[in-house]
Amino acid sequence: MASIVHARRESSVSLVIATATPFHGHVQPVLTVAADLVRRGHEVVVLTGSRFADQVRAVGAIHVSLPSAADFDDRKLELYFPERAALPAGPAQLDYDMKYIFGDPTAAQYGALRNLLDRRFPASVVISDPLFLGTTALTLSAPPGRRPVTVSLGITMPTLLSDDAPPVGLGMPPFRGEGATERHRQLNAQVQQIMASAQCHMEENFGESGTELPGFILDCLVTVPDHYLQLTVPGFEYARGDAPQSFRFVGPLAGGPRADAEERPEELPEWWADVRDTDRPVVVVTQGTFDNRDLGRLVRPTLDALADEDVLVVATTGRPEGPAEIEAAGPVPANARLAGYVPFELLLPHTAAMVTNGGYGGVHQALQHGVPLVVGGDGEDKPEIAARVEWSGVGIDLHTGEPSPADIRKAVLTVLGEPGYLKRAGELRTEFEGYDALGAIAGVVEAAGAA
Repeated sequence: MASIVHARRESSVSLVIATATPFHGHVQPVLTVAADLVRRGHEVVVLTGSRFADQVRAVGAIHVSLPSAADFDDRKLELYFPERAALPAGPAQLDYDMKYIFGDPTAAQYGALRNLLDRRFPASVVISDPLFLGTTALTLSAPPGRRPVTVSLGITMPTLLSDDAPPVGLGMPPFRGEGATERHRQLNAQVQQIMASAQCHMEENFGESGTELPGFILDCLVTVPDHYLQLTVPGFEYARGDAPQSFRFVGPLAGGPRADAEERPEELPEWWADVRDTDRPVVVVTQGTFDNRDLGRLVRPTLDALADEDVLVVATTGRPEGPAEIEAAGPVPANARLAGYVPFELLLPHTAAMVTNGGYGGVHQALQHGVPLVVGGDGEDKPEIAARVEWSGVGIDLHTGEPSPADIRKAVLTVLGEPGYLKRAGELRTEFEGYDALGAIAGVVEAAGAA
């Protein structure tokens, strides 16, 4: 098989493999990092799902498709994993996901990585989302110095069990005061018991790769990589005094205001002047890029909730047919504007509050602009992120993925009317400004290349 490494390259150029499980929310942050590394002059291969090939090439990286055993279309997840929909959100769904969505592809991912490294692209660094377990197997396959440096990007909350915080999957903030440590330990033990079957399943997956898990899988996602870089700041994440030295906060990926916001009219909807020139608070509602097929869960109820309020509501669906689906479901209020896609870096500087189902990237993009939040999400990591929004004081957790219009209205008016939420969102924005995630990642890459 022909090499994909250039025949000659500058000594300062690093070879990097970036890997991502084929979910849009996992691929996009990896592509943001890949694009930055390409701009810095490094050569980058992105190993991910076949449907993302054009997006990878658009950032100047080389795309390599995952083998069929590890590739799927996240837009049609029910076709690949039909049993999942019947499971309740929380530990049971987490158990299923770890077994079948993230666990079973481990050996195929590892084989693809090994093939790239040994025959085509001898990278000095492999950068991954935490749930691309082929990279975890690679890290366990040999000691440092006999394999590439591995970097895990914390694209959602860390899964590390801790005496200082409850385990993921429960959607609850840390306990405080006397007895808090013991309560956290009890919950950790319960989650390990619930996930005992998944643990055995995962150990078999890693055994197929010729490696052995050194502990509980949720811990290993954080402790095994050479570097675990959490894409947030301490002000948004529960403290863990028992985290390893390889764990560090690097802040969110870049998503701040763009200088040319008004110079690219092709990106703006025809009603953009309504947003730019209004004196009313602008409230954005979104269901993100993944769980956005049933717009009756959050988008439609938000339009109904705020129809008679003195606000301008912008509903963005993330897909071209979304606005037509909203219109088909009922009359569009006079104070609403619909869009399939609006660049958030252009929209958020005009936004007073955002209603969201709680995707990690979208929440952080709002907070980079100091925008307070109302979160109504369930499934995947959404309850955990919603809990952190409320815990950090930057918004309200509705504790459901299908809130009523009355609950949405009350929460939005509270966030708009009580200055503490805007103040905390502004403080978190200031904290973000003290970090440079892309610079930190590039620093790891360049140090590994030099070594």
